[in-house]
Amino acid sequence: MSETARRPTSPRPADVTVTACPDGPLLVRGPARILGPDGEPVPRRRPTVALCRCGGTAIAPWCDGTHKVNGYRSPETLAADDG
Repeated sequence: MSETARRPTSPRPADVTVTACPDGPLLVRGPARILGPDGEPVPRRRPTVALCRCGGTAIAPWCDGTHKVNGYRSPETLAADDG
């Protein structure tokens, strides 16, 4: 099978993926190091974490669901609405 004909594979256990949830957080899966504003690692307690994009969370950098009540709209949703 040639390089271009290979099928996409699912992420390996050591891979890091970041998924932007519409009007919600960034889901980070895998062994990514999350750094705080001081450049120091922020402790993770789960293999998948949700990072706030709305700016309203009380537990930064983690999402606490505030985006559901503060009217946050993600850039990709706004762009789709304008299109």
